Amino acid sequence: MFEQVKLSYETNGLEPQIDALTIETHYGKHHALYTKNLNDAAEKAGVADMDIEKLLGSLDTISDEGLRKAIRNNGGGFYNHNLYFSTLSAEGNTKPEGELAAKIDEKFGSYDALKDELTKLALGQFGSGWAWLSANSAGDLMVSNSPNQDNPISEGTGFIPILAIDVWEHAYYLNYKNLRADYVAKLFEIIDWKLVGANYDRVKA
Repeated sequence: MFEQVKLSYETNGLEPQIDALTIETHYGKHHALYTKNLNDAAEKAGVADMDIEKLLGSLDTISDEGLRKAIRNNGGGFYNHNLYFSTLSAEGNTKPEGELAAKIDEKFGSYDALKDELTKLALGQFGSGWAWLSANSAGDLMVSNSPNQDNPISEGTGFIPILAIDVWEHAYYLNYKNLRADYVAKLFEIIDWKLVGANYDRVKA
């Protein structure tokens, strides 16, 4: 059974960058529904015991088209939101450190340059979707964006996301209205790069 990540903060713990009502709605309703729908579809498809990354990376093995679509959409929604919520905190660890920081400098030139790239991808995603920082087992980094609830795993890139920026309107509209750029800028203030670094270490292990 797939379970939502447990929040490491109270619903008001990310204010003022993300307000309590947005967390209650986004995590408590949207993410909860993706999780329920994924579990229902995975049970019917006989894949409820699979690791979510392996499941999203092998969608073509699900023969029933309806179940495959339901798992792609709801499995993506479950996985993407788990990553998004788990890398946010009010701890102030707002810059990469160690090996991840060195790799960012090597690939993008600087952390600020990476922020610029991710911001462009987040703002450039037409309609609902995501911007990503991803890694592979060799430790390489990649930035990209995806529509809807797709991600680099379901897209078959060979990369695993280590940071997710949610640009569905439900992630920010209650507080920022149509000002996506303001939301993305504020989000960088509560990304916990120690947690992103731990994701990087796991992927390249």
